[in-house]
This record gives sequence, C-alpha cells and structure tokens, in this order.
Amino acid sequence: MRTTRRAALIGMSALPLVLVPGVAHATPSSGVSSTTLYERTVDGMTYTLKRITISPGGTTGWHYHLGTVYGLVLEGTLIHSDADCATDGVYSSGDAITEPAGPAHVHIGRNLGSAPVVLDALYVDPVGTPLTVDAPNPGCGFQ
Repeated sequence: MRTTRRAALIGMSALPLVLVPGVAHATPSSGVSSTTLYERTVDGMTYTLKRITISPGGTTGWHYHLGTVYGLVLEGTLIHSDADCATDGVYSSGDAITEPAGPAHVHIGRNLGSAPVVLDALYVDPVGTPLTVDAPNPGCGFQ
C-alpha cells in the first residue's frame, strides 16, 4: 500500500512538468543603448521620448510594444523586419517610422551598416506597462 501511495505521489508531482508547455526563449538585443530625453504621464498614458543608438551589427532583438511607437531616424540606416521574416521597412536619416501596438506586431530592428543608427522614439503606453515586450524569434534566419 505504501509503495502504491508513493508511486501515486511521484506521478502527481511530475504531472505539471508534462502539462506545462515549453518556454520559448526571447531574443536579447545587442549593441543597443538609449537615453531617456523626456517622460510624462497624462490621462492614463505615459509619453517617453528616448534617443536610441544601435551599433553596427546591432539588433533590438524580437519584441513588440503595448502602445504605439513613433520614431525618427537621425543617422544611419535601420532595417525593420516583421514576424513573417520580411523586411517591412528600410529607414534612413530623416525617415519616420511608426510601430503599432500589440503582440500581433512582433518585429526586429537591425543595423546592417558600418555606421551607428541613431533615432528618437516616442513611446505612447498605458501607465505602468513596459516600453517593450521581448518575443522569441518567429522562425526567421536572423536575429
């Protein structure tokens, strides 16, 4: 009887390991730095302006935003790709970029050039939410 109980307990304790799906791994950024230029909260929304620099060969990693992001490229060329692995934008100095909110808009920004990419980005987010949410690589051959 004791052996039966022990086997049942062991089996039950292992059950969560079988029922929990595998955790997908986020893709970290590399070669990215930022400085907050401005931040203010108005009517339940936080407005954060950041100056972002992506070094040559750098990447934002796969991610999405909970609010809309409006950007302006100041220097360099930003390669922007979506979760279909397609390049959905090539943005150079003076170009504006808008990134819509939500997990349906997973994307990555990369600097494939030899000079830094510098851009200003205005994040418009609900109060208390992160600026970015890391996401796993959707199966693209690059990060």
